[in-house]
Amino acid sequence: MSVDLATVKRVAKLARIAVSEDEANRMVDELNGILGFVEQLSEVNVDGVEAMTSVTPMAMKKRTDEVSDGNKAADIVANAPVTDHNFFLVPKVVE
Repeated sequence: MSVDLATVKRVAKLARIAVSEDEANRMVDELNGILGFVEQLSEVNVDGVEAMTSVTPMAMKKRTDEVSDGNKAADIVANAPVTDHNFFLVPKVVE
């Protein structure tokens, strides 16, 4: 995959970045260099390599997966004009 001048200008426009003609020409070479490096990385055989979360071995901190209401129902409805047993009360609308 390679990037041309039109693509650089289009991406700059989408990102709302003002890019001069000289900067755009320079970015074509820079972006093509980055994409070339990424293509080289795709050639590396990673079969059997475990995904890492850090450069040093560590156990992931995991919380138990429990369903709860967050124990904040009273805080949530504290500023509501009218509530009933931690529920918002709204007027009926009849048309």
